[in-house]
Amino acid sequence: MQTSDLKKAGLKATLPRMKILNFLESSRVRHMSAEEVYKAMLEAGEDVGLATIYRVLTQFETAGLVTRHHFEEGHSVFELNLGEHHDHIVCVKCGHIEEFFDPTIEERQHKIAEEKGFDMTDHALYIYGICAQCKKEA
Repeated sequence: MQTSDLKKAGLKATLPRMKILNFLESSRVRHMSAEEVYKAMLEAGEDVGLATIYRVLTQFETAGLVTRHHFEEGHSVFELNLGEHHDHIVCVKCGHIEEFFDPTIEERQHKIAEEKGFDMTDHALYIYGICAQCKKEA
């Protein structure tokens, strides 16, 4: 994403927005809370306040640049919206998140919506469990 993507989304390309957008694009971690973005940016030497990060992430969400997920009660994480649908499996012990796409699951969800008389406009699937690493440590 670039300055033009911000402008298309109706946002000015301010320095904090560009710093946060560049950080999200370059981060190996795809799902982060605002606090995690703040801490990681501080560690990288970027001076952006936590309130600014919250505000910019909310603006990005409204503009469709990021997606907010509520995997745990009261805990939101954000991921850059790359335009590709996928679902999530979340570890209930450590919070590790894996993305996946399964055409059979997608087809079944559409069929269920159709059988119930719905025109599906959007959907999200979250699976909760215990990841392999946490099982090893138990």
